[in-house]
Amino acid sequence: MRILILLLWAVAADAFAGNQAYEALSSSVKAVLQQSVSDQSSPHMVFGTNEEGILWLSEMSHRLQKRIPDEVTRLDFLKTVQYEASRAGLDPQLVLGLIQVESNFRKYAVSSAGARGYMQVMPFWVSEIGARGQDLFQLRTNLRYGCTILRYYLDVEKGDLFRALGRYNGSLGQADYPERVSAAWHDDWSYPRQRFAEAR
Repeated sequence: MRILILLLWAVAADAFAGNQAYEALSSSVKAVLQQSVSDQSSPHMVFGTNEEGILWLSEMSHRLQKRIPDEVTRLDFLKTVQYEASRAGLDPQLVLGLIQVESNFRKYAVSSAGARGYMQVMPFWVSEIGARGQDLFQLRTNLRYGCTILRYYLDVEKGDLFRALGRYNGSLGQADYPERVSAAWHDDWSYPRQRFAEAR
């Protein structure tokens, strides 16, 4: 048990997430977010053509290989990122950059503030818009919440990515986090503009 506690502490020390602030949501906003995180349609990549999807997956898999060595896990991760990001109207490359900064692609990362998983989602979101028993360490659940929350903050900030990222990390008004995510997005995960079909 002590070893497990030490391992969890070591993982928590490496996660970048800030102390994301709880903000009361209006009933209408809560209803929309609840609907968004509860949808159970099967994930699939969203591209204009199958060829575009294959090229993207191959390129991203190559870039991610050192961080997620197992090919099956890596491909499942990338397909889920691409689907959940597209579904939320986000650039998958941005989401990959955010994950790199937040957790460095570690599924079980826990921050000192208690944020969990790849996208470092705070547990209060489950009680606010989710359902009892949802596991923020589960791949699709974590990405669904993270993308939904980032989309919400982008809407709140009328498309201002700098401020939306600050809200996501709990560091609104500070430049360090948005700049780190932008650098990871553009330096490590940039990809030619994709023609996405609508996620369903």
